[in-house]
Amino acid sequence: MRVLVDTNVVIDVLQNRQPWCEDGKKLFYAVANKQIEGFITAKEATDIYFISRRQFSGQKNLDRKARKILYGLFDVFEVADTLGVDCINALENDNKDYEDAVMIACAMRIKADAIITRDPKDYKNSPVMALSPADFARKYLN
Repeated sequence: MRVLVDTNVVIDVLQNRQPWCEDGKKLFYAVANKQIEGFITAKEATDIYFISRRQFSGQKNLDRKARKILYGLFDVFEVADTLGVDCINALENDNKDYEDAVMIACAMRIKADAIITRDPKDYKNSPVMALSPADFARKYLN
């Protein structure tokens, strides 16, 4: 199974946000153990870097710490390029949030079976199934 993981799930795990991080960790472990193929998008990588730098605000070497996080993610997840065609195709999607529409277009292009997000309701019109980490873990990881 191929899954595209939304930024909010990645950040939940990285920042140990309760109560969401536990199911996100199950997803990370499944990807790391090659039970499933996990992807993040190139656009997400820039967002994760920015959020990670902000997390280390006021600390020394915040850039190095943020880069270390990305290196770790790149060891586990494949990075799906965000292409111009994804941005164009997203305009045709009736999703009200353009960023989510780009995610849907990317998921379709890479033939993802699911988008894993804390907010599956934001993807209700998606042709790619959207599941919360908890629902995904319950259905596919037990």
